[in-house]
Amino acid sequence: MPTRRAYWPYLIALIALAARLVPGPRSIDDAFITFRYARNLLAGVGLVYNPGERVFGTTTPLYTLLMAALGGLTRSGNYPELALLVNAFADVLTCLILARLGERLSGQRLVGLCASLLWAIAPMSVTFAIGGMETSVFILLLVGTAELYLSGRTRWAALTAGLLLLTRPDGALFVGPLILDLLWRRGREKKFPLVEASLCLTPLIPWVIFATLYFGSPLTHSIAAKSLAYRVQPGGALLRLLQNYATPFFEQMAFPNFYALVGFLIAYLGLSVIGALYMLRHDARAWPIVLYPLLYFITFVIANPLIFRWYLAPPLPFYFLLILTGLHKVSSDLVSRIPNSRHASRFTLHPSSFFLLPFLFFLLLSLHAWVLHPDHGPDRPAPEMAWVKLELLYAQVGRDLAARVTPPTVVAAGDVGALGYYSNARILDTVGLISPEASAYFPLDPALYAMDVYAVPPKLITDRQPDYVVELEIYGRKGLFVDPQFLAEYELVEKITTDLYGSDGMLVWERRAAP
Repeated sequence: MPTRRAYWPYLIALIALAARLVPGPRSIDDAFITFRYARNLLAGVGLVYNPGERVFGTTTPLYTLLMAALGGLTRSGNYPELALLVNAFADVLTCLILARLGERLSGQRLVGLCASLLWAIAPMSVTFAIGGMETSVFILLLVGTAELYLSGRTRWAALTAGLLLLTRPDGALFVGPLILDLLWRRGREKKFPLVEASLCLTPLIPWVIFATLYFGSPLTHSIAAKSLAYRVQPGGALLRLLQNYATPFFEQMAFPNFYALVGFLIAYLGLSVIGALYMLRHDARAWPIVLYPLLYFITFVIANPLIFRWYLAPPLPFYFLLILTGLHKVSSDLVSRIPNSRHASRFTLHPSSFFLLPFLFFLLLSLHAWVLHPDHGPDRPAPEMAWVKLELLYAQVGRDLAARVTPPTVVAAGDVGALGYYSNARILDTVGLISPEASAYFPLDPALYAMDVYAVPPKLITDRQPDYVVELEIYGRKGLFVDPQFLAEYELVEKITTDLYGSDGMLVWERRAAP
């Protein structure tokens, strides 16, 4: 008969499922871009955002094709719901695998279970699952590949590694070290891992061939577009990532003091080093897992892109395991040094005695980052960071425009996800993710920026003459919306009240009819 302990992973899996189904879909703008690609593919238009424009403007081929396949199988056009179900199922599997992986790496079942429970309710995990992003599937493939590799099932690990790369290109930060480890070990045996190489390439080669022929490149255009359109201060990524590694359990919500966060960072890094050394002594093949959070950090600091919220999630499951393994090692060492009285042997301290209290602290910190009644969207408990106010505004405008647009109508916008999904209009993306022609207008004169990160190029609009322009006021405050040619050619037809990012409303402009 299975012991009660055997059921703990499945109870955690149920908690993970509930933590995603209860909030319901709260889709992030970028997810709607993927949804529209999937919808157009099913509609027979092709794998495109705008009909006739072969530009791949999402970073996740596998997730896009998965959404299209599920949309076709279920005949459901509700992609936010489909994405929620896929992501919830992926996170359930991730929690089950984390429990096994944590036990394998630390030698302690408790470490695996605690990491699994923390991930089940982690705001960073839940937010992107209900947000419709590919993050849940990416992380499932990440931890799944690690578990398969460490258990000796290298062929299956090679296949999931290929799928990982097809989900997001930054999967190479984990797959690369894994390949090096396999080559080194097989090299000692004078055997080349030919089967593993073939299995890894199996999902990748068809995509590379198709994307090269169809789009002209297997790489997404969005990466290059973001690097041109967004203005990032030197060291911006460094500060954002340091905050992420200092607050894996959302400590900033309870302890906003700067010095407290520095203390957390030092403590977590110290525990991670202890955990890493213990893991490597336990299994030398674990070095790609141990290295991944650091390699992820270094890569993004050097590249210094604008750090979107979903960029912060991938290293966290392994970071959790490092912290908890280090914590258990420190706890065990402390207990071993406390002499036990032979007259009080029944009160002998267990090695977990000093482990569970900090773990409960981490758990409470994570739960503290949830709200029972969000101030927007569905009135259901959700992580506070599951913020979709901007998406709701664009969805409102998109639905309004849907009744007015015709196939030739062009709508220009800087945030194109929800607006494009609900309006179904042809979109001129003023960032350039799905409109490569926009990239030629960057970089901009610094005087045109009212916010640090982004501004609409005025000449892009006056040259391309879209029928509508939908932008937050701050995107054009010092540039587009004071440009004489633009004001002569466009009239403001709607202003929606909002102060997001310091804006004075969301503005809808329509091109004046020719005299």
